[in-house]
Amino acid sequence: MLKTIDPLLTGDLLAILRDMGHGDEIVLVDANFPAARVAQRLVRLPGLGIDRAAEAILSLLPLDDFVDAPAAVMACPDGRPEIFDVFDRLLAEAEGAPVTVEQVDRFDFYERAKRAYAVVATGERRLYANLILKKGVVRA
Repeated sequence: MLKTIDPLLTGDLLAILRDMGHGDEIVLVDANFPAARVAQRLVRLPGLGIDRAAEAILSLLPLDDFVDAPAAVMACPDGRPEIFDVFDRLLAEAEGAPVTVEQVDRFDFYERAKRAYAVVATGERRLYANLILKKGVVRA
């Protein structure tokens, strides 16, 4: 255990967050997402909800403020799922202000996930609970 570091953040996940550079993306995905097929680096957090995983990651990861939308979700053809409201709240809490979130078509989301630095596979069962985060910089 470490002070001020969320215990959910494993050594592997901490190393990934540390090694990511400005503009690199990390993808948090639900249990239905084909994570093993698309991930360059895969971290599994089985049984864990995506909101808890996002909260832990956002406690350390600065979001990119050089782009219009430093976060993205997989667009849902049936309207706006409730999980998007959860993402909006978590992002705003982490950044201290609302964060613009881009909606990405399902197959474009898969392609973007293939190019991402890492994928975090959660046990989340809510549909369309997939979130891309673009790493920003820490200013002096």
